[in-house]
Amino acid sequence: MFLDFLDELRGAGIPASLKEHLLFLEALDLDVADRTPEGFYYLARATYVKDEGLLDRFDAVFSKVFRGVATTFGPAPADIPADWLRAVPAKYLSPEEMAKITALGSWDKIMETLKKRLEEQHARHQGGNTWIGTGGTSPYGNAGYNPEGVRIGGESTHGRAVKVWDQRAFRNLDSTRELGTRNIKVALRRLRRFAREGAADELDIDATIDGTARQGWLDVRMRAERRNAVKLLLFLDVGGSMDPFVTLCEELFSAATTEFKNLEFFYFHNCPYEGVWKDNTRRFSERTPLWDVLHKFGHDYKLVLVGDASMSPYEITHPGGSVEHFNEESGATWLRRLTTTYPAAIWLNPAPEAHWSYAQSIRIIRDLMADRMYPLTLAGLDAGMRELTRKR
Repeated sequence: MFLDFLDELRGAGIPASLKEHLLFLEALDLDVADRTPEGFYYLARATYVKDEGLLDRFDAVFSKVFRGVATTFGPAPADIPADWLRAVPAKYLSPEEMAKITALGSWDKIMETLKKRLEEQHARHQGGNTWIGTGGTSPYGNAGYNPEGVRIGGESTHGRAVKVWDQRAFRNLDSTRELGTRNIKVALRRLRRFAREGAADELDIDATIDGTARQGWLDVRMRAERRNAVKLLLFLDVGGSMDPFVTLCEELFSAATTEFKNLEFFYFHNCPYEGVWKDNTRRFSERTPLWDVLHKFGHDYKLVLVGDASMSPYEITHPGGSVEHFNEESGATWLRRLTTTYPAAIWLNPAPEAHWSYAQSIRIIRDLMADRMYPLTLAGLDAGMRELTRKR
């Protein structure tokens, strides 16, 4: 298995040498790391990866080779016994049975009831409709069904959770990814506006010929380099429901970094809140306050937000609605601040446009963006770039 691991690392472009491989095996023999999945993962990463830009590739290879190995990074979000959250085969619910299950009705009611459950529950529950457990219709737990609830542990089954009580690891987009098509670049070029700025360090051949002919001697003329003067602020949603669109977003990200020299990017999850980040591996420890972004980058920046806008409506409309932390102000408040500061703003949605009408959150985001949401297709990109060029 370990030789296959080495081959896969090399195949992914990670320069893992035989010497590093032997060092890794020796470290395992000497129990350098804890005998846990986390210890094994971090030992392998520290041994083979010397460039931070290759961390996401390493994670992809590790997941492929050691598929099925359980990993838990970071502390548990609450002192809930693991046995309570161990899923066993869940009972099958027909669509008719699902339709009969009612939601608690509001964000405040969901969170207030969860607080009571944590105080009152003292044992594991499976297949019920009230307590924190698995496989039932309770709003709390995993591997079951409820129209609105808090997923604690486990994996998403129906995509109905309004909050996920778990710390997840997202990976950075790879800006060096080769594009399968040049059409995205062509669409983005509609936004270019060239200007000659900076030092005169480029030979102006036409002016030199004209000046020499007029003066009768060599008259060398210089000019500033012609650059794309458009300034672009790119916000990228990562993780969760965006996972199926990683390849498409990487193509967009790669094209944007090629076409725009004045490009700044940040990551967010589901909806922008008070903090955004540059590195998904440090998204909990190294965040940039959104106020700093608003004050640092001027109104002349073009704003492009990329995300499927698929989330619980509470994440947009309510303080504390974020699935990962308690946000003191709603996502809608921060989105209004962004679009007020940057009048030239659009939202690119990678989800199929035919599905947009089924999600309440997408309708809310479209209203907040004044209907400036476009599909992340070539036609949508073209329409979005035209919209940005109209806003000066």
